[in-house]
Amino acid sequence: MQSLELDMRLLGMIGAFVLIALVFNFFTGGNFLSPRNIFNLTIQTVSVAIMATGMVFVIVTRNIDLSVGAVLAISSAMMAMMQARWMPGWGVELGSPVMAPVAMLTGLIIGTLIGAFNGYLIGYQKIPAFIVTLGGFLVWRYAGWYLTSGQTIAPLDGTFILFGGAEGTLGETLSWVVGGLAALAAIYGVWSARQNRLRHAFPVKPLWAEFALGGAAVATILGFIATLNAYDIPKGKLRRMFEARGEVVPDGFSQGHGLPISVLILIVVAISMTVVAQKTRLGKYIFATGGNPDAAELSGINTRLLTVKVFAIMGFLCGLSAIIAQARLQSHANDIGTLDELRVIAAAVIGGTALSGGAGTIYGAILGALIMQSLTSGMGMVGVDSPLQNIVVGSVLVFAVWIDIQYRKRTGVK
Repeated sequence: MQSLELDMRLLGMIGAFVLIALVFNFFTGGNFLSPRNIFNLTIQTVSVAIMATGMVFVIVTRNIDLSVGAVLAISSAMMAMMQARWMPGWGVELGSPVMAPVAMLTGLIIGTLIGAFNGYLIGYQKIPAFIVTLGGFLVWRYAGWYLTSGQTIAPLDGTFILFGGAEGTLGETLSWVVGGLAALAAIYGVWSARQNRLRHAFPVKPLWAEFALGGAAVATILGFIATLNAYDIPKGKLRRMFEARGEVVPDGFSQGHGLPISVLILIVVAISMTVVAQKTRLGKYIFATGGNPDAAELSGINTRLLTVKVFAIMGFLCGLSAIIAQARLQSHANDIGTLDELRVIAAAVIGGTALSGGAGTIYGAILGALIMQSLTSGMGMVGVDSPLQNIVVGSVLVFAVWIDIQYRKRTGVK
């Protein structure tokens, strides 16, 4: 007998997001779902969403990382100092073709090394992850403060700034190309999954359900691209862009922003982390260790080295998020990444990652980050005070965990 095999947890998260969007859209007079706000919402979500994908692996292995915001901050401080202080002192000025790559590589290396060090202390020295990362929460943020002498560091390289999303977009045409390829990939994914299940004699969904799933994915992708393209570049900025090329803006000409580069990076990260989770030995070891650490170790999995790898991945993603967060703000400020550790953990948990370990999804964490940012942005748009915003977000986190616990009890899912 054919079954729809609906993922009720995913449907619940999608339903919650749609409800939040519709409610805020009503109270803001349609501004919440305007192309401009959706554009801003996406670029504001990216840095937390990227780290949330790594936090899934950390929590799945029954650990926690309270230092992600601080690692982002020290990575950001190092990159900012490279661009504004150190490299100019070495004769490499802003605008040099090597400035942005060297700065980015610095941030990624710093984040990865700190993450691997955390993993070493947890895996090999058996210090609880809570203690190691709580110490890192204090150490790395204030190491960054001393590195910059407590100053805001600017300006940044123009190429580097493009990765923040606000300035760097693909434009309308290339965005449609990327959207079309993504739509084709979604259709192929649905078809491939169906063929794989048939090949192994597993039950499959009815054809109409597969078509509906593929159609919904395509409509979501193309609708998202159309919305981003509908957000026109301001006239003043458009005029400066044309003047830089020695041209004049034609009368009545307009151009949409298109897909931000930072969102494209998030898509690549999401696909890569999903492949790692579902298709690689590392991913299988991560979920096996989270499900039963003792059995995993007895079966030959080097759980200590695995811990180092998981935290190194987390650190790398913190460095990547630092690039995007700093580029979006176009400077390094000492409060960058403040409370990101709570937002990242909340995004992963709201997205269905079990604090008991062994279960979690990458897409769920990203959707959790989007829900969190939608709540924050929507409350800001309707004039809710910042303290009350935090009260609401905290309450939503507790409620989401309670719902998840009830769901697991009723379905028998661990």
